[in-house]
Amino acid sequence: MTTWNLQETRCHLLICNGGSCMRRQADEVTQAIRDEIKVLGADKQIHTTRTRCNGRCEDACVVIVYPDGVWYKDITPELGRLLVRMHLSGERLEENIVYSYDQSFIASGRSVTGTDKLSC
Repeated sequence: MTTWNLQETRCHLLICNGGSCMRRQADEVTQAIRDEIKVLGADKQIHTTRTRCNGRCEDACVVIVYPDGVWYKDITPELGRLLVRMHLSGERLEENIVYSYDQSFIASGRSVTGTDKLSC
């Protein structure tokens, strides 16, 4: 297993590959994002990780961007490529944001409300 040097990394994309996201092209989204990073020569600036379920199944396919703390919904392979280009230029896919972060997570109102964790 490889251990990456992340010193030049500005952005970490966590790409959900849980069951619901896999049914909504998560594998293709992951590959499109990674291909776009390679095409743009941004391997040192953007790191990707496939995750399991992130708990936002109705928002599939979900991509989380850190350190920004931005959660995106309904990401397709085409939007994944655009997401890479936009984050490299300091922009966001505003229409697909479910949560952003400013001392706590802020819901955009573009998705289902979700269940409080304490009630589970």
